[in-house]
Amino acid sequence: MSDKSQTAACPCGNTTAKGKALAYAACCGRYLDHWDSQPAPDAQALMRSRYTAFVRENAAYLQASWHASQRPQSLEFDPASKWLGLEVKDFQATGESTAEVEFVARYRHAGRAVRLHERSRFVREEGRWYYVDGEQF
Repeated sequence: MSDKSQTAACPCGNTTAKGKALAYAACCGRYLDHWDSQPAPDAQALMRSRYTAFVRENAAYLQASWHASQRPQSLEFDPASKWLGLEVKDFQATGESTAEVEFVARYRHAGRAVRLHERSRFVREEGRWYYVDGEQF
């Protein structure tokens, strides 16, 4: 991966406390590029990294971070889709090892603007968070 892609703003849009965009390597790149050794610390970080994985078309990371009970056999990316941004609306622990994240992801599909609004469910097993499923609004 190029140095430029490592230092570019992370696609998830995460910022510092002062509002400065976080670089990919300091944000989601830590988890996407080091899945085996550095799992996302919470459900929100996993959700953000999964968004980034969709942007970067990283099927291996998406599959690995999907709970085995819901994981699809394969993933395909639509070349007519372009991801435009992510807004995290809510993040809450729902139990000791469960959490929910509500978000809106914007993308353009074949020139048409689309909003994906979802409340996603996550579970932590053996110290690692996994995406389970979500309810779309």
